[in-house]
Amino acid sequence: MSATTITSSASSSASRFAPALLSVFFGLLIVGFTGFSPMEAAHNAAHDARHANAFPCH
Repeated sequence: MSATTITSSASSSASRFAPALLSVFFGLLIVGFTGFSPMEAAHNAAHDARHANAFPCH
């Protein structure tokens, strides 16, 4: 009984951690892509969003 409880709690925390880590990775990828994009519209949108969130960028 004890081994089942430990296994289920370990898999439960792992099943929560993986999607959270993947979301953070994709979020940083999207922000990095638009921030360094040569397309001026995408870069300006990212720039304005950074200022709106009080994140210094220059």
